[in-house]
Amino acid sequence: MELGIMNKPKKPITGWHMLAGFAAFFGVVIAVNFYMASLARSTFGGVVVENSYVAGQHYNEWLDKAETQAKLGWTEAVTLDADRHVLVQLAKDGTPLSGIAATGEASHPLGRKPAIALTFHTFDVGIVRSEETLPAGRWQVALSVRYNADIARYKQEVK
Repeated sequence: MELGIMNKPKKPITGWHMLAGFAAFFGVVIAVNFYMASLARSTFGGVVVENSYVAGQHYNEWLDKAETQAKLGWTEAVTLDADRHVLVQLAKDGTPLSGIAATGEASHPLGRKPAIALTFHTFDVGIVRSEETLPAGRWQVALSVRYNADIARYKQEVK
């Protein structure tokens, strides 16, 4: 005598089942790809350079300027104070350089907010402070710092 468990006949897998499985699989893959592409487009701020060919022609010139700037021996510190003013400290051999002048621009790394032009005034010996404050978030600060006849350019991220 058997225990009363009857084996029901299994339904065979048909072509429609396979079609539905493939459609579901590829539907999920395509939906994820479209979602990731929309995220990528919404966070990309734009081009890095307008014309890469022209930028490549200036490459050696930029290297020479960077080498000249490195020979100045300046050390810079770009920070934000409590009120989110940009502070730029410039020193040579550990000694603050008095009488520095700076101009700059703060731009949002993803281009979501408009750039902010920065004007600086002397804050302390070897330190200049921006008149403008930066909104909360990450910012790329591009600076041009002058001491006597020498000019250096810096680009740094501040938070």
